[in-house]
Parts: sequence; C-alpha cells; structure tokens
Amino acid sequence: MTATWDPTASGVLRLPSGRLIRGRGLRHPLPEGPTPDYALYLLGKEPPTVDWESRWLRWPDFRLPTDRTATAAALREAWERAETERVEVACGGGQGRTGTALACVAVLDGVPGAEAVAYVREHYAPRAVETPWQRRFVRRFG
Repeated sequence: MTATWDPTASGVLRLPSGRLIRGRGLRHPLPEGPTPDYALYLLGKEPPTVDWESRWLRWPDFRLPTDRTATAAALREAWERAETERVEVACGGGQGRTGTALACVAVLDGVPGAEAVAYVREHYAPRAVETPWQRRFVRRFG
C-alpha cells in the first residue's frame, strides 16, 4: 500500500516527519472517504470485526493500557505503517485513549515526551489526553 490520508480530513494528525495518522471515536459514524488500511483499537473489550486489518489493545476508558509492552510494540507498528498506509487509532470517544496513543506516536516521531500532549492538543483535538495518569504515561513513554 502506498496511500495515506488526506491531510485536511477530519481527525488526521500530521506528525513532524510528515506521516499522517487518523484518530477517531468509534461511537461516531465512520468518516466519509477511504477506509483505513490498518487500525489500532484501544478499548476495554474486544471491538467489532472490521473489513480492514486491525489490532486490539485492552485499554479501559479513562485508564492506561493493561499491557505496556504490547502497547509500545503496537504504537511503534502504527507509526511505522503510517509512513505508507492509512492508519487509524481509535477508542470510544476519540479523546482520552486515542489522544494518549497519538501523543506516544508523536514521541516516536521525535516530539519530546514533555511536549507531546500539547502537540496533539494543538494538531488533533484540544481535549485529547484526559487524565493526569495519561499525561504522565506520555511523558514517560519511549
């Protein structure tokens, strides 16, 4: 695959490297346009089946992921694949868990951990990364 997101599409975050990754809330309708090539779902229970390749991380709402090693590997994979594929990261509302994951992906892309939450809030959603422990997770990520 060599197609990435339209940089002006809803929920698309442009990382400093130029990679594009889409954040989304699964409680909202699927946006119009192309579907993901790969998605990372951050939910407390297994998500419904989709027509594209996906991975599920057990990550309860307002909390942190249950397996940090698997989370680091999954976020790295999402970052790597975003170079040439349409990658989506999604949780229920698209703010807390999704924002936390996007901030961690920004760290992988070179944004300092102490600045990653602000980067995602500026370029993705002002309310991204909802809890103090999610902010601390991002600062310590990497």
